[in-house]
Amino acid sequence: MSYILCIETGTEICSVGLVKNGELISLRESSEGRDHARRIAVFVDDVLRGTDIDAEELDAVAISKGPGSYTGLRIGTSFAKGLCYGLGIPLIAIGSLDSLVEVAADDNDAGILDIDDWANALLVPMIDARRMEVYTQVCDTHGNRLSEVEALIVDENTFAPYDDGKRELVLFGSGAAKCATVVPHAKVVEVIPSARGLARPAQAAFDRKAFEDVAYFEPFYLKDFVITQSKKKLF
Repeated sequence: MSYILCIETGTEICSVGLVKNGELISLRESSEGRDHARRIAVFVDDVLRGTDIDAEELDAVAISKGPGSYTGLRIGTSFAKGLCYGLGIPLIAIGSLDSLVEVAADDNDAGILDIDDWANALLVPMIDARRMEVYTQVCDTHGNRLSEVEALIVDENTFAPYDDGKRELVLFGSGAAKCATVVPHAKVVEVIPSARGLARPAQAAFDRKAFEDVAYFEPFYLKDFVITQSKKKLF
């Protein structure tokens, strides 16, 4: 038996879940702005208390490693590292876009998504970056990655190589809505980042002992953090 705490903080969503043997048994999340630093400890306490599990019973902590919000990823990673150090348990890191695809698959199985032919669809998870830029990749519903994770400025030609008119191109995630008008023939569906997308891949990583070095692990930012000067006059 294994208990894995799953943490997703790479977007505006703060989400914490508890996984038992690959199955999600508790979930707490909020979409009320980027308040992860205040919420994450509360959510962890909630999922443990709600399942009557002590922190000492955890076997690993899994995080969504990015790409995504620099600040959100830092908060999630720092908290996860603290738990791993304190409890002496391993750290697991799952790609944020991979996790988002897992959520889409769960939603499709539940009949939530309006996708005509899921088996043949091309999935394009998107995490909002800035302006018309997104962090994205293309994959199929069988787990095959058709492109690398990239930071792309989306226009009408971005996904043209994949638009053969035979398979539905499905955009989802926090960056999908702004791309809807510039990507012809694509379908946009609502899929929200969640710790539940970490459940299966985290268990698989745990089973094969694919752990991160807690001391040296850094989130996958994809792009360097850029500090912009405020336009507000302080004096």
